[in-house]
Amino acid sequence: MSILQKIAIFYFVALMIAASINYIPGLTDENGLAFGIFALDFYDDALHVASALWALVAGLMSRNAARMFLILFGAAYLGDGIFGFFTGYGFLDMGIFTNASLGMDLSLGRILANLPHLALGGFALYAGLFIERRA
Repeated sequence: MSILQKIAIFYFVALMIAASINYIPGLTDENGLAFGIFALDFYDDALHVASALWALVAGLMSRNAARMFLILFGAAYLGDGIFGFFTGYGFLDMGIFTNASLGMDLSLGRILANLPHLALGGFALYAGLFIERRA
């Protein structure tokens, strides 16, 4: 199994954890905010599970499938984090289409709410583009 396949399997685990956050007692507050920072709904959970299954299939299939997953998923997830940082909503859950922009906000809450998408998306894109490159 290549390093890219192992990274894709890691994304399967990470995304399944993200999908389960709402269902682990103590991780959400009285307002339904995970870690007191952001809310996850059914659509977010479904998107995380679908992405996790994509990561699992790609990781088990081949190095090239894992690379394609990492590039496409990384670009989409990183872009979602960037939109979330600048508008308060992402595009993967259609939030930017159903909510008015909250505008740019450099608050700790906004940064922490988008950090998972920025970090995971950025690393996935980096891994897909630069790890195990072949001529």
